Amino acid sequence: MSLPAAAQDSLLNKAGAVPEKYLSQVKQKSRKLESQVDKRTEKALELMIRQEKRLQQKMMKIDSVAARNIFTRSIDSLGSLKASLKGKTDKYQKVLNGQYFGYLDTLSSSLGFLKDSDKLLGQAKGVQDKLKGSMDQVKALQGKLQQAENIKQYIRERREQLKSQLSQYTSMTKDLQKINKEAYYYAQQLKGYKEVFSDRKKAEAKAMELLQKVPAYKDFLARNSQLASLFNLSAGSGSAANLEQQLEGLQTRSQVEQLIQQRIGGGGPNARQALSQQMDAARSQFDELKKNFPDLDNAAEMPDFKPKELKTKSFMQRLEFGTNVQFQRSNQYFPTTGDFAGQVGYKFSKNGILGLGASYKLGMGTGFNNIRFSHQGMGLRSFGDYKLKGTFFVNGGFEFNYNSAFSSTTQLMNATVWTRSALLGISKKYKINNKLKGNMVLLYDFLANTQTPKTDPVKFRLGYSF
Repeated sequence: MSLPAAAQDSLLNKAGAVPEKYLSQVKQKSRKLESQVDKRTEKALELMIRQEKRLQQKMMKIDSVAARNIFTRSIDSLGSLKASLKGKTDKYQKVLNGQYFGYLDTLSSSLGFLKDSDKLLGQAKGVQDKLKGSMDQVKALQGKLQQAENIKQYIRERREQLKSQLSQYTSMTKDLQKINKEAYYYAQQLKGYKEVFSDRKKAEAKAMELLQKVPAYKDFLARNSQLASLFNLSAGSGSAANLEQQLEGLQTRSQVEQLIQQRIGGGGPNARQALSQQMDAARSQFDELKKNFPDLDNAAEMPDFKPKELKTKSFMQRLEFGTNVQFQRSNQYFPTTGDFAGQVGYKFSKNGILGLGASYKLGMGTGFNNIRFSHQGMGLRSFGDYKLKGTFFVNGGFEFNYNSAFSSTTQLMNATVWTRSALLGISKKYKINNKLKGNMVLLYDFLANTQTPKTDPVKFRLGYSF
């Protein structure tokens, strides 16, 4: 059902109201991803060249002729690929077809639609310049990503070639494994960059929301997007009837099933059952592989070693920020103080995290008839968390706490007025949404009896992390 012309014009005008910030974000994100891909690709090629030279030196001691035949041309090719990173990618882009990147296709199509709707949107000259700059940056990014995919494919094929050529030389096994590791981590790093790039910012989400409501934009996608070109829809309408016409001549599922039945019909009554069992076994094995390696793009990237899941993460991506609260009471009902803490942790492995934090102690009065907020102190913390099983973790740390109610402000820097806590316990973590996690921590303070004033050794904290 199409919208009235007035409604479409209104939506288009709204879409035209957001492009300036949207265009800036698209350009910045595209430039950042291009830079990341360039640096990581250059590093991958440098490591490959270094590894091949090392292998060549070892091979020269065994068979100098074979060493020159196997490595000389490859090292030159890797050097040429590294040099090509500095130049334009349009010519190189035609070598191979890369993987489909849906979000980049969406960005490119949205920019193309805004360009075609330029007169209707009445955009100012400054916005037009930004639009052109964003389109140029996205095209440059598409070229770099295609170049990276080509290099990834080259490294993968070279890895398999070296395995075949050097499998008989056991002294080179470790060097071959290093090449395998680099090929795997390079592919995973590229995928990680794309995932971060695909995380929509506020202006992007708003622009996409408005554009999706415009029928003209949907028709533009059906005719001009990369996905549409895969089905050859760009030459005509994006309708279902046209799609059916484009796919005419391809075998249907029922035709394939009928063909299989004809092939196995001569195998007796047990042939179909045997085939079904084999298919179930293959599906089960494939599902298990997917579970163990969910980030793989295809079977060619299957590692022959145990990957370090955080190796491709940057320092900032390994950081986990969080907050928690803990209450203490002087009677059986009313909490007299609350410790509100913020912390940051560094994931040193898939199951473990170490970090630092700070807390503020807030006085809350002495009862329901005497609620009074006051400054009561502060604290510094260190903590560690390591997975036990499922969602349960062992948690511990060391803390210094300053209580202003029992010390004067002039003594703040005096180490003797800071009480110490050595904590150990169990934490339970649970998922709230894709970005936010909750946790409950039960701890025991082994130094509680040495503190002045004495505090409850058992501490219960509620918190969040992201």
